[in-house]
This record gives sequence, C-alpha cells and structure tokens, in this order.
Amino acid sequence: MPDRGGGPTGPRIRVGRPSRRVRTLLMTLGVLAVLGMAFTMFAGFWTDWLWYRSVKYSSVFTTTLWTKIGLFFVFGLLMALAVGFNVWLAHRLRPPLSAMSMEQQSLDRYRMGIAPYKTWLLLGITALVGLIAGASASSQWRTWLMWVNGVPFHQKDPQFHLDVSFYAFDLPWYRFLLGFGFAAAILSLIAAALTHYLYGGLRITSPGARATAAATGHLSVLLGIFVALKAVAYWLDRYGLAVKSSDFKATDNWTGLRYVDANAYLPAKTILFCIAVICALLFFATLWRRTWQLPVIGFGLMVLSAILIGGLYPAIVQKFQVQPNEQAKEAPYVQKNLKATREAYGIDDTKVTDYSGTSTTKDKSQLRDGVDDAASIRILDPNIVSPTFQQLQQIRNYYAFPNNLDVDRYSKDGKEQDTVIGLRELNLNGIPKNNWINDHFRYTHGYGVVAAKGTEVQDGQPVFTESDLPSTGDLGKYKQQIYYGEKTTTYSIVGGPQQEIDYSDDSGEKTTSYKGNSGVNLANPINRAAYAVAFNEPQMLYSGAIGKGSRILYNRTPKERVEAVAPWLTIDGDAYPAVVDGRIQWIVDAYTTTNGYPYASRTTLGDTTADSLTATNTNRAVVAQQNQVNYIRNSVKATVDAYTGEVKLYQWDTGDPVLKTWMKAFPGTVKAKSAIKPELQAHFRYPQDLFKVQRELLSRYHVTDAQTFLTGSEVWQVPDDPTNKSGNAVPPYYLSMKMPGQSSQAFSLTTTFTPNGRDNLSAFMAVDADASTSDYGKIRILKLPTSTTVDGPKQVQSKFNSEQDIAAAIKLLKGGDSDIEYGNLLTMPLDGGLLYVEPVYVRGGGLKYPLLRKVLVTYGGNTAFEDTLDEALNKVFGAESSTTPPSDTGTTPPPTSSNPTVQQALNDAQKAFDAGQEALKKGDWQAYGQAQKDLQDALKRAEDAQSKAGKTGGGGNKSSSSPGPSGSPSPSGSSGSG
Repeated sequence: MPDRGGGPTGPRIRVGRPSRRVRTLLMTLGVLAVLGMAFTMFAGFWTDWLWYRSVKYSSVFTTTLWTKIGLFFVFGLLMALAVGFNVWLAHRLRPPLSAMSMEQQSLDRYRMGIAPYKTWLLLGITALVGLIAGASASSQWRTWLMWVNGVPFHQKDPQFHLDVSFYAFDLPWYRFLLGFGFAAAILSLIAAALTHYLYGGLRITSPGARATAAATGHLSVLLGIFVALKAVAYWLDRYGLAVKSSDFKATDNWTGLRYVDANAYLPAKTILFCIAVICALLFFATLWRRTWQLPVIGFGLMVLSAILIGGLYPAIVQKFQVQPNEQAKEAPYVQKNLKATREAYGIDDTKVTDYSGTSTTKDKSQLRDGVDDAASIRILDPNIVSPTFQQLQQIRNYYAFPNNLDVDRYSKDGKEQDTVIGLRELNLNGIPKNNWINDHFRYTHGYGVVAAKGTEVQDGQPVFTESDLPSTGDLGKYKQQIYYGEKTTTYSIVGGPQQEIDYSDDSGEKTTSYKGNSGVNLANPINRAAYAVAFNEPQMLYSGAIGKGSRILYNRTPKERVEAVAPWLTIDGDAYPAVVDGRIQWIVDAYTTTNGYPYASRTTLGDTTADSLTATNTNRAVVAQQNQVNYIRNSVKATVDAYTGEVKLYQWDTGDPVLKTWMKAFPGTVKAKSAIKPELQAHFRYPQDLFKVQRELLSRYHVTDAQTFLTGSEVWQVPDDPTNKSGNAVPPYYLSMKMPGQSSQAFSLTTTFTPNGRDNLSAFMAVDADASTSDYGKIRILKLPTSTTVDGPKQVQSKFNSEQDIAAAIKLLKGGDSDIEYGNLLTMPLDGGLLYVEPVYVRGGGLKYPLLRKVLVTYGGNTAFEDTLDEALNKVFGAESSTTPPSDTGTTPPPTSSNPTVQQALNDAQKAFDAGQEALKKGDWQAYGQAQKDLQDALKRAEDAQSKAGKTGGGGNKSSSSPGPSGSPSPSGSSGSG
C-alpha cells in the first residue's frame, strides 16, 4: 500500500478498498433509493387510478394512459430505429482503414477508444433519442384521438371545399407527423455524418475527394428525404392558409386567406412544392451519379425560389395590387371571414334591431307602470353582499361564503323570482385550533344553503328565503352537508372511527359520519402507503384515526372534478349551486373548442373572459386558457353532487361535431341530453364566459357587410366597469327582463357597448339565459342611432357622482369611517329609452358588512337618489305606480341577530340617520350634529351587541326569524321591490 503522510516514526495511513461491510451498506442504500423512487412513481400512478375508479370514470384514465403509452412506444421506436439504422449503415459503409489519411490517423485514438463500447454506445444513443421522441409524441394524445375519431362538420371551407373536420382534426395530426419526420431526418443526417467522419467516409482537411461514394450516396438519400418532406410541408401550407392568422387592420387575429394569400402565396406554395419534388429526385439520383453537383444546384434553386416566389412576389402583389384598392380587393375574403366567424362562435343568428334610445311617451304614469312589466330589477348585488351573508348567516367561524354569490331562479306560489344564493362552505382558517386531526378528520364539510330575494331588501339587509342552521325556508328538505365546494381545496378522511363536526346549535355540537360512497378506501395498507407518499403525509401510515370504513376525499372543487373526468373540455369560470330533488348540485358549464375552423378569427379565452370580477377573484377566471381558439360551443352541462361528489356530464349541444368526436374517443362518459331532468334543466343558465367571448366578437362582427367592416366605422367596445377604478371590462349581469318584441320577462344575461374610444352608448345586448325556454341562447342587440348620443355607463356614473344633491348625500353617507360601495349598474330598455339602476351600499360605522342604503335611478335625463327603488322610480317619472305589489303573508321579517339588542340598536341608527338627513335639508346644523352623535352611539351599541353575540355564537349571528305559515321570510314595510 502507498505510504500517506508521516515520517519514519509517524503514523502510516493505509488507503485500500472499502471493507465488505461498507460496500454492503452502500449497495443497500442504493437499492433502497431505487425502490423509494420506484414506489414514489407507483404511488402517483396508483392514486390516480384509484381516484378515477372511485368516480366511475376509469375509462378516461385507461384510454388516456394507453394512448400515451402507444404513442410513446411507436414514435420512440421509430425514431430510435431511424437514427440507429443510419448510424449502423454509416459504420457498415466505412472505407478500409488502410486508406486512412493523416486527418483520419488523428481520429484513430477516438475510434480505438470507442471500439469496445460501440454496440452499447449505439444502443445508448438510440435509446436516448427514442425516449425524447416518445415523450414528445405522448403529449399529442389529444391530436391522435381527434384524428382517429373525427366526425364531419358537414360544412366546407370556401377556398378548397374541404370539410371543416379536415382542418380541425386531420391537419393538426399531419403537421405532427411532418414535424416528426423532419426531426428524424435531421437527427439521422447528423448521426450518419458524424459516423462517416469518424470512420473516414467524410474528409474535411485532407487532399483529394471529400467523401467516399458510399458516404455521398447515404447522405444524399437522407437529404433527399428532408427535401421531400419540405415538399409535403409546402403542400400542407396551401391548406394551412385557410387557418393562418395574420395582421390585418380590419380586425385583430384575422384568420383565413386574403387577396395576397389566394393570388400570390397559394400559387407560390404550389410552385415551390413542384421545385422541392424535383430537388428531392436529384438528391436520390446521386445513388447512380455519385456527384452532388445537380442536387446542390437544385437545392440552391429551391432556396432562391422560396425567397423570390414565396417572399418577394407576395410583397409586390400586396404593395402594387392590394393597397391601391384594398377595399375592393379584400371585400370577398372579408365576407368569407364574417360568415365563418359568426358561425364558429354561434353568433350567426344574432338579431340586431335599431333602437331610438329615447321615449316618446308623454304619460309619465304609463312609463312608471311599465317598469314593473319591463324588468324585475335586482337590487341585491351578489358581488357585494357576500360579507352581509357572512355576518348574518355564517353562524360559526368555520363556515364561509364565496366572495361572489350566484344568481338563480326559484319559484314560489307558481311565480319565479331571481334569487341570490350561496353555500355555507367549510373554512379551515376559522376552526378553533388547527392540527392534522381537526383539519382533515373533524372539520370536513360545510352545511346548508342561504338564499335571498334579489329584488327586495329590508332595512338595507337581504330578505332571506333560506336561512339559519340547519337551513330552513322555501327550498324544503335537502341533504345539507357540503363535502364538495368551491372553497374546499384540501383533503378530508371520513367514514372512519373519528366523528365529524356536522353543525352546532344552542344544544352543542352535532356530529356525523360520512355515509356516501365517494372517495378512496384507506383500509387497504397499500392504499394508505400510496397516499402517504402522494400527499407527503407519513401520519397516514400509523394514525389510529384511520380505520375500517375510512375514505379519503380530494379533488373536491367542482371545476377540478369536471376537468379531471373530461380533460378535453374547457371549464367555465363560474360553477353555481342549485337545490334539485333534495340534493345540492353544482352546475358547471363546459365548452368544446378548436383552433382549426377555416376563416374564423381567433380569440384568446383568458383575455376575452377577463373583467372587473375576475381581476379580483381568480376562481372566476377561465382555467389555463391562454391558448387561442376560433370555435367554441357550450356543448356539455355537468353536475357535481355536493355530498357524494358524483360527476355527471350531459350532452347539451347535440349537433356539435367536436363533442361527437370526443364521445367516440371516450364512449359512455357523456349522457344523452334526454337524461336531463326538467327540475335540473330549470336551473341551467347561459354561461358567462361564452357570453363574454361572444360579446367581444360582436363588438366587430355585428356587421354583416364587408365594406362597412373594412371601414371600421361600426366598431364597438365593451366599456370599463364604472363602479370601480380597476380599468377592467364591465361584467355581464343576470336579470329577468323583457326585450322589445318579447311577450314577457325572461331570465337574461345582459351587457352594453360603447363606440370605440368614446363613452356614449352604442348598443345593448341580451341573451335569453333560461334553458327551459325555446328562445334559450337567442342573442338580441338593440343598436342605438349614431346621429344622437345616449349616455353610456361611465357617463351615467359620472352624472350620479357630479350632481350636487347626490354628492352631498354620498358625503353624508361617508361620514365617519364608512365606505361607499356601488353595486351593479343595471341597464334595461324601457319604451324606447334606457333605464339605469344602481344600488348603493354603505359599509362602516362599526358594521363590518355592507347595507343597501340608497338606490340611484336615471331615465331620460332625470336622476333620483332615494332610500328605496320605488321612491327613486317615483321621483324619476314624477308618478307613483298604480300596481300594488302582491302581499306575501307567509313570510317573517328577515333574520338579524340572536341578540335583540342588535336589531334595536340598528333601528335607532336608522332613525338617527333619517333625522340627520331631515336636519340637513332644513339647514338645522345643531339638530344635524345631535343626529350624528345619536348615530355614532347607536352604531357603537350595535357593534358591542354584535361582538357579544359573536363570542357566544362562535363568531357569527344566528337568525332569530321563525318560520311563518309557509316557512319563508316575509317582505317588510319599505322594501326595494321593483
């Protein structure tokens, strides 16, 4: 052994091979590491399989898995064979070693070095390129399934007269094959050239021939294959012009052929195809001629032609033929784009009607009476009142409502009414103590529905039709536990020995144990180990809280579940709950899309669906949709049971070929439309994200004449939300209203347009959103004249804020530490004019939630700012309604607090506020000061009483309302009913 350190008398350190014990230990650690990695990979696969099997969509998992595996092995093997064969062939065609030049002699040591390992090196290289190619190909599983299962659209493009399915399903697959072919040819060429160089077939610096005849023939064939693939690319590019996006001043994301495409690029691609075919044949001919002279000339000709014919000639045509007379040249192609875009986005049946924007009726009483017939004005804004629901109906801190509530329709006594609805979901941040048992075993679900009338308030508060805990009211009996919801983002383990908190009341906590068949059984030790690894939670392996019957629930938001069972769908940003047949069902709208509809202009879903709500609430945004599409259909309506998590997909658009294609690929996953129960369909509504996409397109494509489209004189824009300073687009609003030509009110989704760059109103748009009617999905646009100006939303809001009396009243409302929150600015057509209504909420002064205190109304230049909607309408029209609202004796006052002192203090605060306003009108500043002092005292008493109630009631307010004869809340005296 070598001597390390130390002198003759110093210590001698002997360095040798590790002992057998050390080697055994290292080998054991290595084996354990490999097994650990293998089990981690297995855990991910196994838990996915168990989850899909638990939701009864295992066919989605297996179809996707086998498709990916098939593509991986087929294309990975093809790439490996292509590269490996060419390396082997180059080695086989190597020249004799005796003919080596000085250059080759310098490479001798490299050849000698790899000679013992050449077989393994070849296998390693081919395996590496095969793995990379296979992984890339497996990501194209959607493209493959759409190609192999594609069904016809029975619509043909106007240029090549091919079915749209060719562009939507076939062309993407052909492009993938072409890309794979190019990659295989280039990698094979590089690998073969390096092998020839290493073994003397190619020479760079040596005198004489630069390549042997064998190397020349081999590389020429590979170059010929590459050029032949380029010829195929030129031919496919001809069809690609129909779905090509380009810059065009007429519209963003223009798609389809223009004049220069049809008259320059199209013939150029055909000529280049022919040249490429000839050039490829010249390369193949080197097998006999053994010279690169003609192929090189041909290749140079092809490159020169690509520059002159494919680049310069179209530029000349554009400059000297199109630009001098652009409208005449482009009009036929713009007309094709107009037709295709309107068809692709489902806006081809949009009805555009001229609307004067001003009323000619002189009888103010008639106009006032017409308001009730024109719309059920929803003054309860679902995007404002969530904190009010939270404060009045949270009951316990471990419950919470979503930031934005939903609008639905429920019938009472045969009459349908707009309802603001929210679920009391689980809020883990509010539980008394966070630990693993509490977070995942004890607090597992929310409880109950809370709903309120959209058209009424009482003392600024919602008029609840379903409230308290357990929830009672108009909705009857239903399963109230909410195990699946928008705020339920963590896993829970249920059904085992550990009891769950169901809800709490005055008698204490009520416990339950999950009885549903959802989730994955953890009794199996392999399952427990897999989930312990997958969730990085080792306690799952040994916790005594997991036992017989324990099941793990995860992927619990409605969007997550629908996306998982139907990964080929695009999910709407707003899932909403409905009580149907004694169950809480989440309703999720889903879309089929494609990027291959010829001539239809593209849009980016993530940008188009953004508005002032999605800017502050990412849960409302379209998920992961920054990809561009040019065809969309709301083809699927999905439901997710809030208790069992069961997912059902229903075919909604029975004519959509994209959906039919996916139904062929995943048979049995989508139920027929006839399977939808009428009780469920009554709650279906037109989806917001689709509406936002369509309104964005209709800002330009409401025009059907190419000449007008090209001038840009009729371009509209979606106005910014005037109720805040976000600078984002105004969101659409659900509202029951009657458009001109309709016989009665219909549940609708509405929006407004302004001219491009201006704030006055251009048009009003509404779509029938009630899925139970025959007019569902019918879009109507009221187009205002360009010769006169009608105030748009921003101008209306500015007038609200600038009128002296209104400004003074708002300043008064802001007294102290109060904040003003403007609700949805609703627009409704009325007798040729447009009625604007905006609720105004006040938050502060000791109260932590907004109360509706004022209603802004404007019509025909008249504006009112009053305590109730009725008062504001009466002031605007100068007349009172002659219709008497129907009595509703089966209701009780809306819930406030379990402590009567709170309501008493709030009543005193309201009286003080009213006294202050009266004193302000009279200019009695002494009385006004006293009223403000009384107001502050009353609000302080309300806050103190509220705080005491929160401590005794778990941080929330329990309703004191008792069910009336019909079990529903009753309207109170000064309601804001429209």
